Amino acid sequence: MKIITSESVFSGHPDKICDQISDAILDAILEQDQKARVAVNSAIKDNQIFVFGEVTTSAIVNYTGVAKQVLKDIGYEEEFNMFEKISKQSTDIALGVNETSDHQQGAGDQGMMYGFACNETPELMPLPIMIAHEISKEIDFLRKSKYNHIFGPDGKCQVSVRYIDGKPVGYDTIIVSAQTKPGVELSMAKGIIIEEVLKPIIGQNLSDINILINPTGAFVVGGPYGDSGLTGRKIIVDTYGGYARHGGGAFSGKDVSKVDRSASYYARYVAKALVEAELADRCEVCVSYSIGVADPVALSIETFGTGKLTDDELLAIIKKHFDFTPANIRKELEFENVKFQALATYGHIGREDLPVRWEHVEDKAKELRSEYEKTKGATQFL
Repeated sequence: MKIITSESVFSGHPDKICDQISDAILDAILEQDQKARVAVNSAIKDNQIFVFGEVTTSAIVNYTGVAKQVLKDIGYEEEFNMFEKISKQSTDIALGVNETSDHQQGAGDQGMMYGFACNETPELMPLPIMIAHEISKEIDFLRKSKYNHIFGPDGKCQVSVRYIDGKPVGYDTIIVSAQTKPGVELSMAKGIIIEEVLKPIIGQNLSDINILINPTGAFVVGGPYGDSGLTGRKIIVDTYGGYARHGGGAFSGKDVSKVDRSASYYARYVAKALVEAELADRCEVCVSYSIGVADPVALSIETFGTGKLTDDELLAIIKKHFDFTPANIRKELEFENVKFQALATYGHIGREDLPVRWEHVEDKAKELRSEYEKTKGATQFL
């Protein structure tokens, strides 16, 4: 038996505050200028917000107003002070990234990006991270709709799942740390979380699961007053919960010329299409780039022995049906329609609740299945 653990964090977690601010600023810029180059980071401590990075755009955006609105929407009513330090993108980077008459749009940076899919959940995601996100989302919803007098905005949860022979067989431990308002009895918070969150999500019988709620006994001081926050510090929460590999690049605050973001989404798109086509039970796609160059320098897949064909044969099919150049990724995934702030909480991956193209792969799955049938038929004929 193996136990796999993943965590999610609530919308009011300090790092997630910063992700949301960075992506809200990105959205505000893109509303006016779809060709903008944006790399915005945020940091927060107590009532001080810092926004810094590189932006090249014709858009005029009130960064302070955007950041304060994000905090208010999360549930922080305090008055915050804002500090900004924004410069333009380096002309050296722009030289390789911008598309011209004799130069195809290049990747915005070097690096490797991973996409993953498996058949453990309807979203084709690992079970631990999906359940952790469901718990976080539901507690946030209940706080805003019903229990604002009991819960604060900060919190996190952790889900450990038992696996036998690579398949999930049961929940081992669930940990929820939810900020509460001063004077709230722990027993009250526990009752709400168990009866209104865990039982509807997990099932009525929790007796064989180790449930830990606010295990220190108190969680009153939270948000940026308990810990500082920084954009890009929850990259595992944003993706596969540690179940699959991650190239190391954060997503939030970056426009899609940055392949850290766009190619990670595209690699997920490819992996999910292959699993949706039932050509593998699990698939991990790895792609790597050089800054300023359009075509990847390397592309590989791993199906962990679950593929209907060899990995080399499946890779040949992928190369035939997918184009990993940054310009095509932008077009195929319809980034002009994406509101990135919505992705800054509860994961960028597995979000079938949002109209993001990389999670809706039905047409591509049909293409891959058809190609597989042709390949299989040709092999049988030989």
